[in-house]
Amino acid sequence: MINYPQQAIAELIKQTVEKCYNIDIGITDLIAQISIPPKQNMGHYAFACFPLAKILKKSPPQIATELIANLKITDVPLITSFKQFGPYVNFNIGPKILASKMLPLIYDGSFFNNKLCKSKRIMFEYSQPNTHKELHVGHMRNLCYGNALVRINRYVGHQVFATTYPGDVGTHVAKCLWYLKNKNQENIPENDKGTWLSTIYVKGNAKLEEEKGSEKEAANKEEMSKILKAIKNKSGEYYDLWKETREWSLDLLKRTYEWADVKFDRWYFESEEDLPGLERAKKYLKEGILIEDNGAIGMDLSEDNLGFCMLIKSDGNGLYATKDIELAHRKFSEFSLDESIYITDLRQEHHFKQVFKVLEKIGFPHAKNCLHLKYNYVELPTGLMSSRGGNAVPLMNLIHEMEKTIKERYLEKYREEWSTEEIDQTARDVARGAILYGMISTDSNKKIVFDMHEWLKLDGETGPYLQYVHARISSLLDKQLKENTKINFDSLNRLNHKAEESLILHLNEFNSTVKYCCENHKTSTLCAYLYDLGKLFNNFYVECPIGKEENQEIKAARIGLVACVGLTMKNGLELLGIPAPKRM
Repeated sequence: MINYPQQAIAELIKQTVEKCYNIDIGITDLIAQISIPPKQNMGHYAFACFPLAKILKKSPPQIATELIANLKITDVPLITSFKQFGPYVNFNIGPKILASKMLPLIYDGSFFNNKLCKSKRIMFEYSQPNTHKELHVGHMRNLCYGNALVRINRYVGHQVFATTYPGDVGTHVAKCLWYLKNKNQENIPENDKGTWLSTIYVKGNAKLEEEKGSEKEAANKEEMSKILKAIKNKSGEYYDLWKETREWSLDLLKRTYEWADVKFDRWYFESEEDLPGLERAKKYLKEGILIEDNGAIGMDLSEDNLGFCMLIKSDGNGLYATKDIELAHRKFSEFSLDESIYITDLRQEHHFKQVFKVLEKIGFPHAKNCLHLKYNYVELPTGLMSSRGGNAVPLMNLIHEMEKTIKERYLEKYREEWSTEEIDQTARDVARGAILYGMISTDSNKKIVFDMHEWLKLDGETGPYLQYVHARISSLLDKQLKENTKINFDSLNRLNHKAEESLILHLNEFNSTVKYCCENHKTSTLCAYLYDLGKLFNNFYVECPIGKEENQEIKAARIGLVACVGLTMKNGLELLGIPAPKRM
């Protein structure tokens, strides 16, 4: 059961409809028409009569009037009253009854262990970094968005496979290896070689740009081609250098993923799909599925307004589309998927439209089960970041700077009370909360302007604010509860204050919110829910004191409510990949 009040309202509507109109309608269909009204004085829930109008051939307001005349709530204690608002029937529920049913489930954890939908096998491919470069802050939107969607989909009951697809071949790799072998004068460092290697790429790119138009340009192009052929043929000194330096980059990537608490079930690599992709494309050419045009091989998608999708260039090399078509076959073959979801920025939209259309036209049976989730860019106040241009903010540098700022701004005052280990860990947790929340709290179709100091605030719509609410709750409970003392829910009927009722109603919406986020791929909705939960708790904390409350039943009920708010906040943050420190 996702939402107890919605279930009760839907069952009441179902009974009334069957009695009045002698038709059978599913509970799930009725629940889908129940929402929260835009204004609090309109009730707690609203049932829309529009779908019934199609069945009964009556106007929605007329159906609402007839339902109002026949609803009987005497056997449904949870529902306290109902009223018509045009085509809607709105209901009020009793928060105390809801609390008695819901809060014990939150406290024992069963509230968070519901399977909210029919399980599917879904693969998310996200974080497609290029080796031989360093991840910068702009890359984190992809990583944070994908990680949150993986967690949310697992929570609702799907079997999810998280995959990454690093770009370990291509021009950027050739530029880096070219400079490293032919131009570099620096000693290779003993540690953190991946970060150092990314600076070599920037220098290589700059040097090649500098020598464009000179007598060296032709020789440089020849050398670049030599590098790419060596990697493709898996032989020669450049291939050996590629293997060695690739590991430096992968070590850096793995450290980043470990910091973000991101785990992948499968790593695919662009280099693995190159030759198989070319072979598949050549096979389709022989079968007449693909065509040759001016030496290039691909598919004409003009009728679909998608132009010509090139799979093999005139020089015999494949492209991203070649590899993605091959990878699609591999994914569904290896994991028997129901859906394959690709997360990339919006610049890849046309690419994936072409890839999915080619998959459809070659008869790939799962083409319709491939989905591209796009997102907008992350910018600095000065504009877009670029590894090539050297103006990106390296992620690990940013993390270290944020942790340093957090210690100086918030944690140094605890130096005599806390261990160094706890201060370091809390700084890591808060930095992670700031970055992750900042990257997923904005709707994916909007740009993000990264501002470290804004994201670290404890009094705004930020990750650290939500973490601070959780820490505040943990501190409150530590003061009010003795060790091993169990919370007693026997006095929940004493929760009468408006601030208490608002918290209870909001807690009830947690699973519905997560299910909506899953169905619509919207992490921002869960962020907004948690932010509202934090604001409601802070209002409750002011309006309903606990330490000074003399009535022990009321005090016990409020402690139980606070504990459930803390658990809901913790579970919500976990779905976003954000840690919930007990103090900060």
